[in-house]
Amino acid sequence: MQTNKKSNPSDSPQVSCQTHRQNILPTAPLPESISKNIETIIALHRRHEKDIPQHQRVVETVTAFFGRPTFLYSILLGIILWVTPNVLPRRLAIPRFDPLPFPWLQFSLTAGSLLVTTGVLIKQERQEKLAEQRAQLSLQLNLLSEQKIAKLISLVEELRQDIPNVKNRSDPEAEMMKSPTDPHAIIDVLEETLATELASFSNEKTSIEE
Repeated sequence: MQTNKKSNPSDSPQVSCQTHRQNILPTAPLPESISKNIETIIALHRRHEKDIPQHQRVVETVTAFFGRPTFLYSILLGIILWVTPNVLPRRLAIPRFDPLPFPWLQFSLTAGSLLVTTGVLIKQERQEKLAEQRAQLSLQLNLLSEQKIAKLISLVEELRQDIPNVKNRSDPEAEMMKSPTDPHAIIDVLEETLATELASFSNEKTSIEE
């Protein structure tokens, strides 16, 4: 007598292998260079957070609530509770503290919008300062890396010329890369190219309109 045993998809080798892979967590430590970079970034943020005054922390904490859905629901609920008693019929004997066109509601919303906008601008200004510091740090590191690479190319070229077993040859590209790039020259070229492209685009647009 034969029994037909239905195969369970979860018992297949592929599914069990995938489940086993999902349960395995990486336990290998990060390389030392990556750990140092993470510590440097954390130290930069910690130093920036340390210089924030206490009153600004309070403002930013309140501002963080403005970006949550709960704040939107609170505004909608407040408007409904404000408008409802002021639009109900008078026969219900409910006092209208702010009848149409709801001047006090408009004043409250305007004042609230001003406070929210000011709080967001305060937090945004601090974030822009942090972003500017990051950009300056990235620029300095990029320039330093470019100078180091140029120095390494120069040393490799000198070493190649000093080794007797290596055939000496002329490499114009290596000769050009031995000296670090001037960032001011790059900016001038970019601005000149951008101005030329904008001028040509403006002329093409004018010719099309005519």
